[in-house]
Amino acid sequence: MKRKYLYIAPVLAFLAASCEPSIKDEINSETYYAGEADFSSYVAIGNSLTAGYMDGTLYRSGQKNSFPNILAQQFKIVGGGEFTQPPLDDDTNDVGGMLVGGVSMPGFDTKLVMNMSTSSPENKSGTVTLDVTKKSQKAYHNAGVPGAKTFHLIAPGYGSLSNLQQGKANPYFVRTATSDETTVMADVMSLKPTFFTNWIGANDVLAYATSGGEGVDQNEQANGTDLTQYGGNDITHVGVFKVAYEGIVTTLTSGGAKGVLATVPDVTTIPYFTTVPYNPITADAVVKPGQTPEAVFDQLNMLVGMFKEILGQFGQGDRLQLLDKDKANPLLIQDKTLANLEPQIAGTIKFLVASGKFPFPITDAEIAFIAKSFGQARHATQKDLMLLTSRAQIGASFNTGNPTMDAMLIKGITFPIDDKYVLNTVEQQKVQAATIAFNTIIKSVANEKGLAVADMNELMRKAVSGLRVEDGQIYTADYFKGMGNLNTVLFSLDGVHLNPRGYAFIAAEILRVINNHYNANIPLVNPAVYPGPTLVLQN
Repeated sequence: MKRKYLYIAPVLAFLAASCEPSIKDEINSETYYAGEADFSSYVAIGNSLTAGYMDGTLYRSGQKNSFPNILAQQFKIVGGGEFTQPPLDDDTNDVGGMLVGGVSMPGFDTKLVMNMSTSSPENKSGTVTLDVTKKSQKAYHNAGVPGAKTFHLIAPGYGSLSNLQQGKANPYFVRTATSDETTVMADVMSLKPTFFTNWIGANDVLAYATSGGEGVDQNEQANGTDLTQYGGNDITHVGVFKVAYEGIVTTLTSGGAKGVLATVPDVTTIPYFTTVPYNPITADAVVKPGQTPEAVFDQLNMLVGMFKEILGQFGQGDRLQLLDKDKANPLLIQDKTLANLEPQIAGTIKFLVASGKFPFPITDAEIAFIAKSFGQARHATQKDLMLLTSRAQIGASFNTGNPTMDAMLIKGITFPIDDKYVLNTVEQQKVQAATIAFNTIIKSVANEKGLAVADMNELMRKAVSGLRVEDGQIYTADYFKGMGNLNTVLFSLDGVHLNPRGYAFIAAEILRVINNHYNANIPLVNPAVYPGPTLVLQN
């Protein structure tokens, strides 16, 4: 995994405590107590991380392990009241996904499982039965809305079915919204909260990152505060975030409720960005039985070398490097921050074709296709982050109808992987700048309101290297690699969201913060008793 730090977090005593009290301990007001907090009406504000989303979707058994639901069980020991979550009883096959009027919604697939017979993650076989049109029209204590950004929580119509096709509504909130014009916050406040957790803000930067920087950083736009100009993958303007976040917390505390504000994690530390190496091209990976490394790499370098020479004519030859059979070679990627040499490359290829020096027959349309792809091509460096979705691109072949060309063009090796599968350093800087700005606002609001802060950014940063608990177990932010790390991974198979053990980890941290800030003594939870990745023998 990238960016290994020689750091193991100090022993975290809060993780050592079991979620069950000792048999000799009598549970009463002297053993456990709420301190200065009142948990009689606990609500959880947030996005997919609050909803219990994992393995690429929200599904029935996964939702039971949402961190708010785990917290609510502990709160009941000290006087906590009823805690409700949006109903998923209609998810009869426990596979998640979403329908609208009986038709599958694009992008809302079944949950990911690890197929042990193929050693690969894949969508669970099963019929999706959860339908957005079957609305409950009821407010729930878990108000986590997958996909929601900060300003969405105060947007009227975000739960309107008629707005869904226009991209102005969220199917998860449509299922529960008490009316077409209500807001997430309005429904939350109808429950008269006495205590809350607020973990909103990750999507204000995450969507940009997971799209490989395909969106816009609204902080760089003159009209960056105009929400009508926003795309789904944009980074929220800091000014918009500040107004929305302050408004949300002011509303939550208007009736005297206390709570915990959680910071936004640095999304570049999660497995979605740290699992695929920048340099996976080795002899073992590309040489097939019956072939020799020398012959294979000579053939690959014929094409790579030709484009390196073409780029060199325009002073950009160092964008590419020849492949070495004895080393781990970097992926060939597209980088839209580079000067675009598409016209120059097209002209040079046409000259080579006319002079009989191009290695295969090619049409003008094919020249345009190759020139467009190589116009901003370069080899990846250690600073580039390959998205988890890039795995399926590496080594992929083409079917253009030109068999000679198809045989020579290989994604990531002799043909660049699209920019949307890579988060380059320029894009990373935008993500990190927004994250820092958002967390400064969150901590400032917490200080002003006297609220507790759960620093999820710091916790996830430490998890990159490993978080050690009292029994010596180390939990990490690695992706599932097999039975060797089955019991230590905190993330689900989508590489973005946590697994049940990871959500228990979050609950443990929040409980520790509550106990410290509100002078409470609430029993903690042990992540070890919660399941990790979802494994199946066959799908």
